[in-house]
Order: sequence, then C-alpha cells, then structure tokens
Amino acid sequence: MNLGQLDYQWFQTINQFAASYPALNPFMAFFAEKLDYLFYLGVIVYWFTRTESNRRMVVQTLVSAALALGTNGVIGAIYHRDRPFVHHHVIQLIQHEASSSFPSNHAAASFAVATAIWLWRKKDGSIWLAAAAAISFSRIWSGIHYPLDVISGALLGIVCALLIGKLMRSWAWFNRLYEAVIQLYEKVEYKVWKA
Repeated sequence: MNLGQLDYQWFQTINQFAASYPALNPFMAFFAEKLDYLFYLGVIVYWFTRTESNRRMVVQTLVSAALALGTNGVIGAIYHRDRPFVHHHVIQLIQHEASSSFPSNHAAASFAVATAIWLWRKKDGSIWLAAAAAISFSRIWSGIHYPLDVISGALLGIVCALLIGKLMRSWAWFNRLYEAVIQLYEKVEYKVWKA
C-alpha cells in the first residue's frame, strides 16, 4: 500500500466519524470554518495589551504566518492536489471551492501562530496548539482535506515559526527592523490616543 492509499484510508476513517457521531458535526463544522477567527482575535488582544513582549510576540506570529502562507502558495502553485470531495464520495459539512488541497492553509497559519506564541509563553501556546489541532482535525472530519494535507501544513507552520524565532534572536538587523516598526506604530498610537 502506498502513501496515497494510506492517506485516503485515514481520510475515510476520520470523515466517517461525521456519520457515526452526527451530534459532533455542528462543532466540527464550526471548528473547520470559524475557529481561525479566534486566532485573529487573540493576536489583536495580545497586541493591544501594550506590553513590549506581547508586541514582539505578535510581530513574530504575523511574520511566521505570512511566511507559512506564502510558502503554501508556492507549493500549491507547483503541485495541485484535488480536495477529497472532487474525486470521492465524502461527507462534506461545509462548502469549499475546489482549490488545491495540499498543504492546508488553515493548518499552516494556525500552527505558525500557535508555535510562535508557544515560543514566548508555553502555557498560552499549548492552548493555541490544541486549537490549531482542532482546526486541522475538523478539516478532515468535514471532508475538505486529506490527513497529509493538514499534517504537512502543520509541520510547515511549525518550521516557519521556529525559523522566524531563530532569526529574530540571532539577526541583529532583523531585530532592529521590527523594533523600529513597533516604535513607529507606538508613536502613532500615542498621538491618536492623546488626540
């Protein structure tokens, strides 16, 4: 059995949970389609708590997510993999266009953000990693991704966050650049709040 067949078997097993446990379907559909908004809200809340470490962390999360999504876009342009519902009978809980399935953008972005937060705050980051895993698993349950799509997206997001974290610690010019961006923003913010 090759990897593609194994991936499809895993997909079928997880997607069939939608038939076996229909009471969970509304939650899985919500996780698959809406839980990523919690990540946006979380980043905004961290930013507006106005501590230096939070702002540095948010810059790292945004750069990590941008790198993960940019890399995903390149991979998707080079290698197109159809979504499960294109060629198979699936239980599809949410509507989705038939765009490239590999790797998962949701998994890549959520794991990049969660890992970047984990690098700064282990306890908070563990909660965000669990939320990223819920998003990824629900995308399979809902019939719009294969397991290898979300596993590869998750790994890509984690690697991007670790890479950006390393760059932010080791490259002085990178540090100066994002410190300058934060300081410029804070000057503008101070003037707006003072007005």
